[in-house]
Amino acid sequence: MVKEIARQVEIPEGVAVTVDGNTVTVKGPKGEVRRQLSYPEIEIKKEESQLIVNSRLDRKQHRAMVGTLAAHISNMIAGVSRGYEYKMKVVYSHFPIQLKEASNELIISNFLGERKSRSAKILPGAKVEIGKDEVTITGIDKEQVGQTMANIEQATRVHGFDIRIFQDGIYLVDKR
Repeated sequence: MVKEIARQVEIPEGVAVTVDGNTVTVKGPKGEVRRQLSYPEIEIKKEESQLIVNSRLDRKQHRAMVGTLAAHISNMIAGVSRGYEYKMKVVYSHFPIQLKEASNELIISNFLGERKSRSAKILPGAKVEIGKDEVTITGIDKEQVGQTMANIEQATRVHGFDIRIFQDGIYLVDKR
């Protein structure tokens, strides 16, 4: 007895989705996102105004991957429809942190009074805006925006000091 597992993802008006083998392309008002989504025995089909992710095998791993792939597709649709925006707060107590944007990285100077600057990689597809005491990261690909935010947060981790006292860093405060 084989039981099929399927998840449906609705495609809203103004968004075009194409499935070509393992490649899913989503186009919307904010841009285009393309990803390779594949897993054995799982297929993605487009039917009218929805995408169907289904598996012919009823196993725990396949049920989990059907949900994961459906979530990735709905994140892609949300990204091209309204985009993603992460706001981060620059926190310091003694030494003011200075931020500069280079070609594909954020240069963090004077962190905890260190002479050597720290840097965080900005992934393609993520746009970083530097304010006085805040950093805003925007983009249409949730993974690129989230990983850029994580790179910035990791670059300002405190090593060798008590983090209860030295709470300096750049921290996430809002996600949209």
